[in-house]
Amino acid sequence: MASNIRVATPSDAAAILEIYGPFCEDSPITFETRIPALAEMEGRIRDITERFPWLICDNGTDVLGYAYAGPHRERAAYRWSVDVAVYIAGGYRGHGVGTALYTALFDVLRIQGFYKAYAGITLPNPASIQLHRRLGFELVGVYKQVGFKGGAWHDVSWWDLTLQTPVIEPPETFRTNEVIHRIDFLAAIMGAEALLQRH
Repeated sequence: MASNIRVATPSDAAAILEIYGPFCEDSPITFETRIPALAEMEGRIRDITERFPWLICDNGTDVLGYAYAGPHRERAAYRWSVDVAVYIAGGYRGHGVGTALYTALFDVLRIQGFYKAYAGITLPNPASIQLHRRLGFELVGVYKQVGFKGGAWHDVSWWDLTLQTPVIEPPETFRTNEVIHRIDFLAAIMGAEALLQRH
């Protein structure tokens, strides 16, 4: 599959909404219940990419999927941990796009100095669980009936991934714009793109 992975910009907001919007209205995969406005999504991309990676996979014409990280919690001691999510366009699920995006995302997070990644998966979602398990996530626990959407209560399973071995006195993390031109950042993107070529 001839595709490339790059950092998202606000100009990707419309394409991201094409993928994300249906989940807001029709699925418990996200607990958001309305489709964000275009300007709101543009703002989210600006806010996230100030500190965290938001990666896009495209084929030169269409956005096939995206993955991003955000703060795990707001308290200062959590700042070496992130929450992550990945969304893939309907016609491209099962073609390695999610694996490539997550592989790049996790490598970038390591470069930035993060130590833990967490993912929440609304149940049931066997495809997402399979992806996260395959990439090394382990189940932490399940929030029972934590969200109400579509006329039903839903459980959310929480998973964690150790990005690198924690150290005493960890250095402060880098912002995305501080690593985007580094050789190891470019190598992480190229390595993930190579995974796509094998599909």
